Amino acid sequence: MIGMGILKGMAVTLRNFAGSYFEKDRLITVQYPEERSPLPENYRNFPFLIFDGNDPQAGLRCVACQICEKECPPQCIYITKSKDKKPDYIGKPQFYPAIFDIDISVCMSCQICVEVCPFEAIKMDKDFELSKRERFDNLLFRKEQLSKSNDYYHKIHPVEAAAVDKNLADAAAVAEAKKKAAAEAAAKAAAAKAAAAAAPTPVASPESTSS
Repeated sequence: MIGMGILKGMAVTLRNFAGSYFEKDRLITVQYPEERSPLPENYRNFPFLIFDGNDPQAGLRCVACQICEKECPPQCIYITKSKDKKPDYIGKPQFYPAIFDIDISVCMSCQICVEVCPFEAIKMDKDFELSKRERFDNLLFRKEQLSKSNDYYHKIHPVEAAAVDKNLADAAAVAEAKKKAAAEAAAKAAAAKAAAAAAPTPVASPESTSS
């Protein structure tokens, strides 16, 4: 019948209009910024850097490997590697970024930098209220602005952060087990060498020399 689709559409509109007076779920309009819809777990906006502990510099997970800089499609990440090293989460000396900038006016939130990072150092944030009066310098986020604690990561992505912490803890445990095994092997080798050095040297008998 001609016009049936229009009538069905108007019925849906009327049902939602009338129901909005009785059912809160039908209230589509959110009075932002006084009211805010909760963001889902997998929501992502722009990247940020994670640090462990209380010191954003000493605890920064990034080792300036520059993989994210090379893989970034819009080339909006700029990294300068440090000259010295600092210990990472398993105690291995690593380089760190002396400069780590992200131009969020260019970033397209593709999350490729997160996927390629082997150190779980860069993740996607949920902060979307980033408008500025100036387009260029104010939208170039420096390392100090990008660095956020692991506690903040747990707050915005609790399930993902827990899985990441477990993976890092497992990797640290494996590294510690290998280190302990290597130390025990070295101690056994040293003990065997010392025992061999302390063993008396056999002396030839007179019969054997005269013959």
